[in-house]
Amino acid sequence: MAWNLRQIRVAKGVSQERLAFDSGVDRSYLGGLERGEENPTVDVLDRLANTLEVAVGDLFTRPPAGATPPQSLRRGRHRAT
Repeated sequence: MAWNLRQIRVAKGVSQERLAFDSGVDRSYLGGLERGEENPTVDVLDRLANTLEVAVGDLFTRPPAGATPPQSLRRGRHRAT
């Protein structure tokens, strides 16, 4: 789940801060989710998926074997969308 959450967020060009704010989740908690250190509730998964405009199931798709970890967005402020 952590892999997919970060992959989808980065692919959409959304910062952790923006995703956290828009979905009503604490930013440090979201970072923990992306690092696999936190266990989300169904409610949190639903809010994140809705904010990212994906199905909750997309967060649980197994990455292909040998896939490289998702890259992060460049540091600094990002334009609001």
